[in-house]
Amino acid sequence: MSDDTQNGAHKTTVTEEEPVISATITSLSALAAASQTTPHEVIAHVLREALPYIESLRGRRLVIKLGGSALDYQRDVLEDVIWLHRLGALPALVHGGGHEIDRMLKRLGLERRFHEGLRVTDGATLDVVRMTLVGKVNSELVQAITALGGRAIGLSGLDGGMLRARLVDERLGFVGAVEEVHVEPIEALEAAGFIPVVAPLALGADGSALNVNADDAAADLARALHAAKLIYISDVPGILADDGALLSELTVEQTCQLIADGVICGGMIPKAEACLRALDTVARAHIVDGHEAHALIRELFTDAGAGTMIKRTAQTTQEG
Repeated sequence: MSDDTQNGAHKTTVTEEEPVISATITSLSALAAASQTTPHEVIAHVLREALPYIESLRGRRLVIKLGGSALDYQRDVLEDVIWLHRLGALPALVHGGGHEIDRMLKRLGLERRFHEGLRVTDGATLDVVRMTLVGKVNSELVQAITALGGRAIGLSGLDGGMLRARLVDERLGFVGAVEEVHVEPIEALEAAGFIPVVAPLALGADGSALNVNADDAAADLARALHAAKLIYISDVPGILADDGALLSELTVEQTCQLIADGVICGGMIPKAEACLRALDTVARAHIVDGHEAHALIRELFTDAGAGTMIKRTAQTTQEG
């Protein structure tokens, strides 16, 4: 994507250097042969394309939301996050965990309940949500990042009163909408050289814990941090046109029109709306497919990108 430092790159594994180097050389040789160039020319081209994007993200905040079945394909994403951190960006990871929550409810013999498509979180379900998001998903992500050579610390929106929310609807139980974000915990972890990994729980007005939609939590955190980018790692390539073609760049106006026309529909609507809300302070919002190998790096560090980028206007800038 040509106007912004925003797209993808090649696999880097921190803990298995020799196999990665060998695989990289093999892939570069194959690419060079296919394009009738030398591996050195391929390397030079990749670096020439990626370096401006890398420089523009140095010291800039990125909020990356990992959710859905993308959690099952997390290794490549986590490697990309570690790489971004080592290149000088300041990534913060927000995760969902709906599938894991459903599995845990089933194991415990508890019924899943929904109201108008939204999960009902009663007291028993909230206990499972907290146990699953904080005790399982969050800790496993931190463990995986550490095993891959990164430095991460897990927390939830309850820690340090980072996320404060109001009840959305009494019929939904302990479900909240974020009203305040206190970024000091994130800033402290950034300053100490850690990648924050955030579970989407928030503190209610009466001091109770509330379950928060992870897409919304990521957007609200990105807004409060004035992040350079909000990136959703999803189960689909991005926003698609009527004919199924990937729309690689959209403006706020175009995105709103696609929602009004019904082109953006179903589960993509809340993600698109979260992107639009975040763009009040965030420079760019992206939706990429977590099933594709290293789609995050390709979206951020190449001209072609790997998903959909949403920006405020069509004006071309060099913002990171």
